[in-house]
Amino acid sequence: MAFFLIRADEPLPSGHLDIAHYRRIHHHLFQDVYEWAGEYRSVRIGKGGNWFCFPEYIPQALGQAFADYGPIDEIAKRSIREFAQLTAHFLAEINAVHPFREGNGRTQLTFLTMLAANAGYSVNDSILEPKEVLSAMIESFCGQEERLFRLVLAYIC
Repeated sequence: MAFFLIRADEPLPSGHLDIAHYRRIHHHLFQDVYEWAGEYRSVRIGKGGNWFCFPEYIPQALGQAFADYGPIDEIAKRSIREFAQLTAHFLAEINAVHPFREGNGRTQLTFLTMLAANAGYSVNDSILEPKEVLSAMIESFCGQEERLFRLVLAYIC
């Protein structure tokens, strides 16, 4: 955990907020912890009786999530509520794919912060409590994204 915290305080990799950039962020954050940092998982995993995307479909499913989100710079021009709604859905989709064996949540939060900055928003780090975020992610896995939307909206300023 200490290595993650050190890496989290370092400058993040630059990029175009695309899949390759997302993978580089995971690698950056977890390179000292996992040999496979930034690589898609090769095992099937699930939580709470729900399976995440099977590994053989990760590239396609993650590609679809990014494609469905749309052009990053266009999303950045939306109203704050639209941005939060679209981004909450995007995070729910990425979470359902769960491309990495570990570190998905921290990578998603880091990417959310970068998406918000790209849209001209700052973030309120004190607003997100781990239990609340986990609960919202579980609900979003079942198609209920309202709580996640409210968390994203509160997180961005």
